[in-house]
Amino acid sequence: MFDTNYKYTCIDRFLKYVKYDTQSDEDSKTFPSSDKQKILSKDLANELKEMGLQDAHMNEHGYVMATLPSNTNKDVPAIGFIAHVDTSPAVSGANVNAVIHRNYKGGDIILPNDKTQIIKASENSDLANMIGYDIITTDGTTLLGADNKCGVAEIMDAVNYLLQHPEVKHGPIKVCFTPDEEVGRGTEKFDVKKYGAKYAYTVDGQSRGEVETETFSADAVLITIRGKNIHPGYAKGRMINSVKVASALIESLPKDSLSPETTENREGYVHCVSFNGNEESTTLKFIIRDFVTTKLKEYENILKNLVEKTVAKYPGSQFNFEVIEQYRNMKEILDQHPEVEANAVEAMERLGIKPIKQAIRGGTDGARLSFMGLPTPNIFAGEHSFHSKLEWVSIQDMETAVQCIVEIAKVWEEKS
Repeated sequence: MFDTNYKYTCIDRFLKYVKYDTQSDEDSKTFPSSDKQKILSKDLANELKEMGLQDAHMNEHGYVMATLPSNTNKDVPAIGFIAHVDTSPAVSGANVNAVIHRNYKGGDIILPNDKTQIIKASENSDLANMIGYDIITTDGTTLLGADNKCGVAEIMDAVNYLLQHPEVKHGPIKVCFTPDEEVGRGTEKFDVKKYGAKYAYTVDGQSRGEVETETFSADAVLITIRGKNIHPGYAKGRMINSVKVASALIESLPKDSLSPETTENREGYVHCVSFNGNEESTTLKFIIRDFVTTKLKEYENILKNLVEKTVAKYPGSQFNFEVIEQYRNMKEILDQHPEVEANAVEAMERLGIKPIKQAIRGGTDGARLSFMGLPTPNIFAGEHSFHSKLEWVSIQDMETAVQCIVEIAKVWEEKS
């Protein structure tokens, strides 16, 4: 039974953490991609050490790791809880001004400092479950940072609870806060062996009760179209404009299928995310996604066939087609360790939370970590409307997430 008199710290922590500008940089070649992430990470390591986690530290790559030692005589596997400190490059995370809307009564939420920013109830179905709750938003001028500072604050609070309640038995708890998740590099320097957990959970999901054990499998495709540049005054019959060739390729893509805007549920897609070039050379970057890994090759063959047909219409043009593996559906690993999901589900059911088991139309650090030897599903943190000025989270969901982390630790101990 969770102590009903416990004074949660997750909200105060969250409101403090969002004041740190930790935006990652997708164009950076360094790791982490922005040094400012390390400012929060260093402070988190110090907070953990002050709480009594003696091994708490931030390493040279900006990862924060710490251990809450076991307090049971049982041989319990070390369980990790992971969140990321960085925020999306899409919207500024500087000078965040969080606003608490007490006792939400339903309807749209107009953000105070930019009234064009409206969290619409019609576009946020979870708001229907928040009547009477307290909603935290930004003021409308920045993102909030709920993704994933909610998870950071919740993990910190769960550790605080376990330290204050030694009667709650648990095995070794491994904490980790990572950089650069938002730019797809969160596990790039992650040392699974040094971390020391046997299983882990990323606390980075949306709706109360989410347990996500399936992601897309993902590849990137880099296509370079090479043309021939001639002074435009003397180009007749000689110039091959690579921009036009590349544009023809884009035009040849299916109009009513195989794109993010035309697919849903378990449908995969082929998506052009960047297009840069001039007459001589144009580069296009595609991302290829599907829940069935073998379908990636099928989509890549479709795309390559379109490239070949397009280039053939422009004699003298050439192309290069490079496939870059990104991540694979973590279900392929997690199916081999069903107890990881089962224990999270049991923890939620004990708390009266209806588990929501669904696939993610995207990826998580957990996908890569699972294939690196650390099976890692994703559980809810309560964050909504990621990567936008319309981000929001409820105080009550954050507190429930703290309870869930604690309960997961208890379930692992009891079943060992």
